[in-house]
Amino acid sequence: MAIQYLEGADFSGKKVIARFDFNVPLDKNDKSKITDTSRIDLALPTIKKILEAGATKLILMSHLGRPKGKKNPDFSLEPVANYLADQLSDDVILTDSAINCGVKELLNLKETKIVLLENLRFHPEEENNDEGFAKKLADYGDVYVNDAFGAAHRKHASTYEINKFFARNAYAGLLMQNEIENLNKITQSPKKPFVAIVGGAKVSDKIKTLEKLIVTVDKLIIGGAMAYPFLKARGHEVGQSLCSDEDVKLAQSILKADKGGKVHLPVDHIVSEKFGGNPQGCSEINIPSDRMALDIGPKTIEKYRELLKDAQTVLWNGPMGAFELNDYNKGTFAICEAVAQLDAFTLVGGGDSVSAVNQSGYAEKFSHVSTGGGASLEYIEKGELPGVQALKFGVS
Repeated sequence: MAIQYLEGADFSGKKVIARFDFNVPLDKNDKSKITDTSRIDLALPTIKKILEAGATKLILMSHLGRPKGKKNPDFSLEPVANYLADQLSDDVILTDSAINCGVKELLNLKETKIVLLENLRFHPEEENNDEGFAKKLADYGDVYVNDAFGAAHRKHASTYEINKFFARNAYAGLLMQNEIENLNKITQSPKKPFVAIVGGAKVSDKIKTLEKLIVTVDKLIIGGAMAYPFLKARGHEVGQSLCSDEDVKLAQSILKADKGGKVHLPVDHIVSEKFGGNPQGCSEINIPSDRMALDIGPKTIEKYRELLKDAQTVLWNGPMGAFELNDYNKGTFAICEAVAQLDAFTLVGGGDSVSAVNQSGYAEKFSHVSTGGGASLEYIEKGELPGVQALKFGVS
């Protein structure tokens, strides 16, 4: 069974319940202020499409933060409701709870069109994928739409179990469709040469993805703190750089599986005596015992540019260094520029990578900037996600 998309859908006279990812960052000092509205902005086309398709009621649902199954005003979706109302030029009614008798009464009011359910994670049943909770949510709508790609790797009640109650009446939203179609260009016969760039802090966080990529890519470029366990596994000195024994063992397993010399590591570094300290060049592959590496060096930048120049498909997940610090962002931004200039399909995923690409000013030059960090990695690793699978087949 194939996924149903919104194109051509007729929701005339229907109540639509839709799952979005409104997990936006809030100001630490003023929880009523959203510091980055990107996730809501990306949901607006689907919201407008549903309304244009004739829906009489639209019930929006999402989580925000980690309230651990308890009501907590710091994680209320009220700022989201206010922002949505402003963007849609329409009233958006926020409920007191995701599940109570007042919601159905609200939906029976003629003047009510758009309702936002309060934070789903105020209820432990959401993360427990509870069938009863999913049924209560499902009872609000005739049709279900899932546009929360960033949460599609979770088997939660609102993304997974709820599909049981919408046989042939479940749809993927526009954002979900866009993510799936673009990620399939990575997972299904990518154009060669296929180059993956992987950075970030821990090998253990991405070991399954690395195991998959070492088989499918032509070149695997490693940077950031991810590189130091690999360098140590090859017998090089890494000084005080971030490098756990567990990650070294995992790096050894990847290098052992690398039969074609696909793995490429830094050959020089930008180092410091402490994190965020004064930057110093290290022109050799070995890092002094009293220094930690915090970025790739100029020779490595040129090496990676050369490795990328003939790529037809590029996947990037993870920065090349501590790019959030001005002294250590040159490597990451140089790779941003190199990938942006390619005549290739280029996809970037993962929170830090996306943030770096946005800061670099090259985001629009990438073929696709994925909204789901963990979700996009899991899709690349497995070719599927629970929330996507449930849209296709329902749940048993």
